[in-house]
Amino acid sequence: MKLILTQQVSGLGEPGDVIDVRDGYGRNYLVPRGFAIRWTRGAERQIDSIKKARSAREIATVEHAKEVADQLKALRVTLRTRAGSGGRLFGAVTAADIATAVRDADGPDLDRRRIEIGNPIKTVGTHRVSVRLHSDVSAAIDVNVIEA
Repeated sequence: MKLILTQQVSGLGEPGDVIDVRDGYGRNYLVPRGFAIRWTRGAERQIDSIKKARSAREIATVEHAKEVADQLKALRVTLRTRAGSGGRLFGAVTAADIATAVRDADGPDLDRRRIEIGNPIKTVGTHRVSVRLHSDVSAAIDVNVIEA
């Protein structure tokens, strides 16, 4: 099945890439979740607009990505949220919450789709989160979740 990615999918590609995947994977996972659209000649025209939007918010060079990674390593990110007894959060911390906390800590402006949370953050404490800055560069930040 030939698809056009609309979001970055680890191991497959970037938005705007045309990929070939098995029918079931495309039909049951990628398309329903909005990660891809079916390839057609008309959809091929959308690739230019997807790539133009991607280049506007993308970290262009590996050197710039390394600079941003160094900024993230030196950053102390604290996130205040409501918690119940025993330090369990009401809900979970999302990638958008982390991107906002990084921005509030005078860090770089991160795209929430680049933040990868391994296990859902549902407790108070320090959690390690990965950020894909470039295809060759990723950075890890420690997010300290405290009770508000």
